[in-house]
Amino acid sequence: MARPHPLAPSAASLSASLRDLGYSLETAIADLIDNSISAEASEIQIFCDTSRRTPVVAILDDGQGMDGEKLIAALRHGSTNPKKKRDPKDLGRFGLGLKTASFSQCKRLTVVSSIDGIRVGAEWDLTAVEDLDDWFISILENDEIESLPYVDSLAETGTLVLWRNLDRLSEDESGRKRDEIVNEKLSVVERHLALVFHRFLAGEVKGRKKITLRINGHSVEPFDPFCRRNDATQVLALEPVWVNDVQITMQPYILPHHSRLNASEYDYYQDRSDFVSNQGAYVYRNGRLMAWGDWFRLVPKGEATKLARVQIDFPNSLDEAWTIDIKKSRARPPYEVRERLRHIITKITARSVTVHRGRGQRLFQEAQAPLWERYAEHSGIRFAINLEHPLITSLQKKLAPSEVASLLVLLSSIASSLPVEMIYSDYSTHPRDFAQVADSDLTVALERLKGLKHALYGEGPADPKAFLQIIKSTHLFDGQLDIVSTFIQETVK
Repeated sequence: MARPHPLAPSAASLSASLRDLGYSLETAIADLIDNSISAEASEIQIFCDTSRRTPVVAILDDGQGMDGEKLIAALRHGSTNPKKKRDPKDLGRFGLGLKTASFSQCKRLTVVSSIDGIRVGAEWDLTAVEDLDDWFISILENDEIESLPYVDSLAETGTLVLWRNLDRLSEDESGRKRDEIVNEKLSVVERHLALVFHRFLAGEVKGRKKITLRINGHSVEPFDPFCRRNDATQVLALEPVWVNDVQITMQPYILPHHSRLNASEYDYYQDRSDFVSNQGAYVYRNGRLMAWGDWFRLVPKGEATKLARVQIDFPNSLDEAWTIDIKKSRARPPYEVRERLRHIITKITARSVTVHRGRGQRLFQEAQAPLWERYAEHSGIRFAINLEHPLITSLQKKLAPSEVASLLVLLSSIASSLPVEMIYSDYSTHPRDFAQVADSDLTVALERLKGLKHALYGEGPADPKAFLQIIKSTHLFDGQLDIVSTFIQETVK
């Protein structure tokens, strides 16, 4: 009969491997904030101080705190069985987050916790673990605790997490270059936390306190990926789906066209989110955003769905069904959710396209005789200059037959050489900057209006209403309709 043989892993080797699970600074800090929220914290502060002789990152909260026994358990690898039923509010799963997230950024992890002013502290030092090739933590004495950075900022009840020996934060740079790297990373951290915890920051999670989150004293404001404050955002019907007798809710949204955002809204969303790449499902577990910007291979990302978002909420009892990973940055929906999402995508695609293309459709509806025409044919979609436009037909009448033929060749060449790919690229990347801006000079505008009137009517009479429609179709005077109105009133008889 085979006999069991103890075979503990090498502490030095395994601890080094645990440092490379794929955490970034922002996902590592988010993992620690999960612990603070699970501990019912309402205020969480993050400090990053590289000016010290020993740089440090500190995460403080005013949560429930831990006694000595709970602190040691929290520092144990695999402190929680992922299959064990947990509190419905718990944001953890594997009992690894505090350690693996911290080790991804530092080699010395210190945790101090306080309950009613009674403090306990313990520490992992990976350098010592590697030297002795053994698993052990250090229990800190009171004088060691009191000498720690930021311990004076710890509330009567709460927890302080310290990262030291930050061997990956500054990427071996120093001086100004180091500061630039750290500041850039902290900017990414702020944006990440503003999105991942936006519902906690806004006080929208049922049964949870509204949290305040600060980085080096600067408040993190929630970033709503659904732009719900804008009246033009469409909120579609809520779609429930059941998995293992547990309800999952799916809330579709259609974001506004960029033209419906005011300047501050547009700058805010453009600075933090790209409409095309961040379209898709936004998966929340107990109110915490886990994964986003993905249609789970049901449809490819593209212009047709660029304004579509689906908020999906599920409880932690379905973690295994969603195959949540250690970093809590990946989630794969169960079959039932995928099928319902497929159904939702079919409905929202048409609405997203309508919103996105609305301005383009109006281009052809506003003018009785548009200058450009759109054709949907078997070979695809093409755009062509409308040869029946009054400006073109009027010009043809003034030209000799050979000159008319040359004009038509020129117009066909212009239509055929329309730089569709370049227009698409520029519009998709910077839609607010994309515009055929008219010359704002009054003298230039008046000269153009006189030239347009003469090209159409010569010295003869003109129909004011028809002339106005033709002017609009050229888009030469967009934003100058007050000048156009005055010109027509004064000169068109």
